[in-house]
Amino acid sequence: MRRLLLLLSVTPLLFGPAPVHGAEIAKDTGQILSSPAGYALVHRMPDDDFEPTVAYQWLDILLEASGRDAVRFNPRPTILSRTMAIVLTSMYDAWAAYDDVAVGTRLGDQLRQPPEARKKADQEVAIAWAAYRSLLFVYPDEADWIREQFREKGHDPDDEAASDPSTPQGVGSAAASAVIEFRRRDGANQMGDEKGGDGTPYADYTGYEPVNAPGKIVDPMRWTPIPFADGKGGKFWPGYLTAQWGRVRPFALESPEQFRSPPPPKWGSPQLEREIEEARRVNAELTLEQKTLVELMREGPRSTGQSGHWLQFAQDVSRRDGHDLDQDIKLFFSVGNVVMDAFVACWEGKRHYDTGRPYWWVRIEHEGEEIEGWAGPGKGVTTIAAEEWQPYSPDLFPTPPFPGYPSGHATASGAAARTLELFTGSDRYGTVAVQEAGAVTEPGYDAAAMQARDGKPAEDPSATKEVHLVFPTFTKAAEMAAESRLLGGYHIRSDNEEGLILGRRVAMYAWPKYQAYFNGTAKPEPAG
Repeated sequence: MRRLLLLLSVTPLLFGPAPVHGAEIAKDTGQILSSPAGYALVHRMPDDDFEPTVAYQWLDILLEASGRDAVRFNPRPTILSRTMAIVLTSMYDAWAAYDDVAVGTRLGDQLRQPPEARKKADQEVAIAWAAYRSLLFVYPDEADWIREQFREKGHDPDDEAASDPSTPQGVGSAAASAVIEFRRRDGANQMGDEKGGDGTPYADYTGYEPVNAPGKIVDPMRWTPIPFADGKGGKFWPGYLTAQWGRVRPFALESPEQFRSPPPPKWGSPQLEREIEEARRVNAELTLEQKTLVELMREGPRSTGQSGHWLQFAQDVSRRDGHDLDQDIKLFFSVGNVVMDAFVACWEGKRHYDTGRPYWWVRIEHEGEEIEGWAGPGKGVTTIAAEEWQPYSPDLFPTPPFPGYPSGHATASGAAARTLELFTGSDRYGTVAVQEAGAVTEPGYDAAAMQARDGKPAEDPSATKEVHLVFPTFTKAAEMAAESRLLGGYHIRSDNEEGLILGRRVAMYAWPKYQAYFNGTAKPEPAG
């Protein structure tokens, strides 16, 4: 019955977000001056007089560090979800030491400061030190930059007080150290020393090998590596990214497989054939708004993944509702951890079912045929050989390098959206994202070229490439994130719909546990 109720909460995925027609937006600030739709909050665009809390400021630094990591190593959504959760949990635990009732996730109330020492200024120092210490742990390659940010915030990285647990510096350091030690051997293989690995941080140690190889499909239902352009005129075939992630210790779940999704549609079934054909069809019918949605949710080479994206949505909520430090700390902690758990649960399912993606499935289903499809940047849609079919994505990153079912975007979004709804007490979001269509996938091409058909530019294209995407509710934002993966050609419908259900189940289970930390009734779990 519970699964049925969750399933019923997923509305059918629709094609195409609604733009904000008639909105007047200031070119210098991006603020909405007038809008018949009534959306006064612009995604990722604070007002000039906005004064962020310390938690908000350190989240900004965390997001930038994550973007830098994505540039250095390519986007790694699973890894980024964990690194963000570690930093946000460390910050929460440092904050809790100065709260009257909240307890930390690792040390409980052991760091609790006496009433006379619970000063906001000291609490902010402790949060900064917790963020600093944990950032160095998760992003060691960015150590110099992180130290620079720390100094710019007015802190001394060499402050000897950090070793004294009676000082705010020491409280923050102790909070971070406890979280770090808990996560050092959590199954992610951050140290690269798990038996079976190759010595590289985050390397798979489980011995995963794909059943299929390009040009040698043994079982079309199973995952097949996809070719990426190397930027030098050649190609390479990435392996399954973090195939071990289903073994990472979750924060709130009892086990990674606790809410495992039901089996996907089978190869050769009418349902799978319909969904493959749907993925092919929508690829040939994308509007500018739909292309913009695909890019907004996919982001570019600095992608912070769905963890980063939903934490930015959480920042929107912070600005909208005028959060204080306590509210920001709790919100960012909740969203960061629920998305980490969502990715762990999702990757357990991906590894268990090991399913393919539309990239190969469309080609297999239409082998030897000519079909309509996206022809590449600035070429619009035309008739192509089925073997040339491609998602709406740059050839440097045509499709994520791991199995499809369930969708990571959908799972993470379902979890984060439900958590935001539970935290705020309402599904209302009320935000608009202002984006340029094709900025990542088709840069330099005008709207006419982007909407070309059979080599002919559109005769009556949209007047501008600026698109305004409306997110009226958290639920709709999650469904649009899931929908973007179908529109982009990365997933079939089942991947997305089951991902949303999985994410919502994770959130509903985790929420009471977060509340227990907030109200002081939680007991830290043993590290073993």
